[in-house]
Amino acid sequence: MARNEQLIRQHKLLQVLETTRFGMTLAELRDELVEELGLTSLHTRSVRRDLEALQAAGFHIDSSEVQRGRVWKLGARSKSSVKITASSTELMALSMGRDLMVPLLGTPFWQGIETFWNKIQDSLPGGVWDHYEKYRKVLYVLGTPSKSYEKQKGILKTINRAIMEHRIVEIEYSSIASPKPSIRRIHPYAVALYQSSLYIVAIADGKQDLPDEEDPLRHWKLDRFVKATALDEWFKPRKDLDVAKHLRESIGIFSGGKTKNFKIRVSALAARFVKEDPWHPEQKIKELKDGSIELTVKAAHDLEVIPKVLALSAEAEILSPASARKAIAETVKKLSKMYK
Repeated sequence: MARNEQLIRQHKLLQVLETTRFGMTLAELRDELVEELGLTSLHTRSVRRDLEALQAAGFHIDSSEVQRGRVWKLGARSKSSVKITASSTELMALSMGRDLMVPLLGTPFWQGIETFWNKIQDSLPGGVWDHYEKYRKVLYVLGTPSKSYEKQKGILKTINRAIMEHRIVEIEYSSIASPKPSIRRIHPYAVALYQSSLYIVAIADGKQDLPDEEDPLRHWKLDRFVKATALDEWFKPRKDLDVAKHLRESIGIFSGGKTKNFKIRVSALAARFVKEDPWHPEQKIKELKDGSIELTVKAAHDLEVIPKVLALSAEAEILSPASARKAIAETVKKLSKMYK
């Protein structure tokens, strides 16, 4: 049995039971688990053992005989064991978070958000809900373009399962450089949401033994996945890799490579914008006498910084590294020729 497989299966089993009102037979539960988890096979005996384990853990799961056989469903105590209460301000905070997560529409993550939101709405007194709606009319969440990953839902389920089980995944991936899909093998570590898009943080198979000083993690955009298959092969996660630290060190969603310092001189006019909207949590700012600033940020790729500098036009200048200065100079020449 793959690592964590039983725990994942039991968690999914609870989710399936939450959605059924009249109960499901062992065979129906098995078929649902096979479909949801992308399993090749699963015996009803395993499903029964999972149900018994959940019952032993304290979950109220009933079984009864009906015309189509013995069915299983959550008992009354399971459904009423947790009473949800919330104030109008707590609803406000939760609904704002829900708006920010709209890009997850069509994914298992959104399903959890939506079912929880519906439970809260059903359990609250009308007065609390009315008070919340009055506040909601004066507060809006912007900057989250409408996007759905409904088509990639199956792929994301496969990836999530592979992350939990440390399984190698074979993918058909279409990159910007080569729109024609190519077959690759990856070791998935995490899923990242960045500016309304989902990325799979993974190591390309064969790159897992790179030296410790070189970051082997790469970001694979879910939009470019054509297919994903969890193989019956497993990888051993590298203990020296800290995914949270890896993501913190990126300004955008670029990844891999050793980080370096970028120094940018920002005019007094534009300095306030950089202070209001920091480029990076660990950026350093040196105040200069004329009101301008010298900004220092770490990044692994020139392209993480260059678009931000160009957005400030002549109000910002990259001082180092030389590669970034050269890239901007070439861009300016092209723009000059284009607009001449």
